[in-house]
Amino acid sequence: MNGFLYGAVLQWKLDLRSRTMLIACYAVPLVFFAIMGGIFTSIMPETVDTLIPSMTVFAVSMGALIGLPPSLAEIYRSDIKNAYQANGVPLALGLVLTNISAFVHLLIMSAILYVIAPVAFGAKIPKNPGVHFCGLVILIAVSLGIASIIGLAVKDTANTSMFSILIFLPSIMLSGIMFPADLLPEVFGIAGKLFPAAWGYAFMVENTFTGHNLWPLLAIFVAAVLVCAILLKRIETQ
Repeated sequence: MNGFLYGAVLQWKLDLRSRTMLIACYAVPLVFFAIMGGIFTSIMPETVDTLIPSMTVFAVSMGALIGLPPSLAEIYRSDIKNAYQANGVPLALGLVLTNISAFVHLLIMSAILYVIAPVAFGAKIPKNPGVHFCGLVILIAVSLGIASIIGLAVKDTANTSMFSILIFLPSIMLSGIMFPADLLPEVFGIAGKLFPAAWGYAFMVENTFTGHNLWPLLAIFVAAVLVCAILLKRIETQ
């Protein structure tokens, strides 16, 4: 247990030194928040009601989908994988440790947005903070699950970022944080529901436990875990 905790702390420190992780989890979300928060509240003052959920969804999606896959590719497409196998370390440990580290970073970033949004732009604090953070935890877990699939599935590390962006962009554009999802054409609205960002945003905006938003997130998470398990088995035999 002590070894596992040491590994988790070590991975967290390594991620702090990672330029990709710092940019994806902190720099870009903060810049996006500073620019878009001012634009949203100036053009549409009513967005103060949903500013915290929308900025949180962007930060989580950005940090998970753009920040995590390169870290996984670095582990499983390099000599680190061979070192794991040579020392009898389960390959799943790298996946678990990177996910824990990314989870902590995204939780910190989301807490920062939660605190500064009301001060900077007069954003309204959710009526049920407990429900908000429960939804946040679920959204982070599901988003990291999708990101893990990308990191494990893409064989060429040079293409990891490209696939991450291909998932990230529609995830954000169709989630409802940029403009109301009901304004989208029906086919785009359906497509948006394939991504956790749309369900996570709806969950945090409604700020209540409802099955129609919770169950899709749980279903996506379970599917992601199963796919990751299959991909790890395939990597072991390579």
